[in-house]
Amino acid sequence: MPSSVQRKRVRKSPAARRAEIVDAAAHVALAEGLESITLRRIADDLDVRPGLISHYFPSAEELVAEAFGRAAGRELDALLPDQRSEGSPAHYLARFFALATGSAYDDVSRLWINARHLSRYRPALRERVEVQEAAWRERFASVIGDGVRDDGFRTDNPLLTAIHILVVLDGLGAHANTGTVDRPKAVTSMAVTTAERELGLESGTLSDLADTMTEADLARS
Repeated sequence: MPSSVQRKRVRKSPAARRAEIVDAAAHVALAEGLESITLRRIADDLDVRPGLISHYFPSAEELVAEAFGRAAGRELDALLPDQRSEGSPAHYLARFFALATGSAYDDVSRLWINARHLSRYRPALRERVEVQEAAWRERFASVIGDGVRDDGFRTDNPLLTAIHILVVLDGLGAHANTGTVDRPKAVTSMAVTTAERELGLESGTLSDLADTMTEADLARS
């Protein structure tokens, strides 16, 4: 016999509610694209009234920008954690390439393509894309700088080298939109071979390190 007692809603703090809304929007962005984010859609997904969403985000444009920032920021923290617990810069980069060039990140690659296209017309999103791009460049350059100091990397300009490698990764990310699943190894390894060349490392240094990594190595920062 079904219960006649209605489940009591838990009142959340403003910060918790806002985070919940952004998380829900980020999920939609990754699964369906930024265009699918509307205030009503997120309200339906969270089983709340649209007025609650608009209380925190008066326009969908603001929520779209926040959703992209949340998804892209999580990607950066997963691939290149700001606080490195152990391992040399070479191990850190090898872990990064092992994760970033896998199919698990195709959804995020599609999201970046989506965001860069839409940002031409949406100022709030354009600002957030620029913030995330800068965060990527700075963190990647920091790892390379540490490698120059401690791990035999050779480059006179860590930031320029970081940009060069990230441009190659962006190009590979475009494959996520093509439906191509059988990618040649020469293509999938292009970013890591570029990194080895630009950092003055012997061919195979980073890819060989990645091949020896266990699931536990890939899971920890």
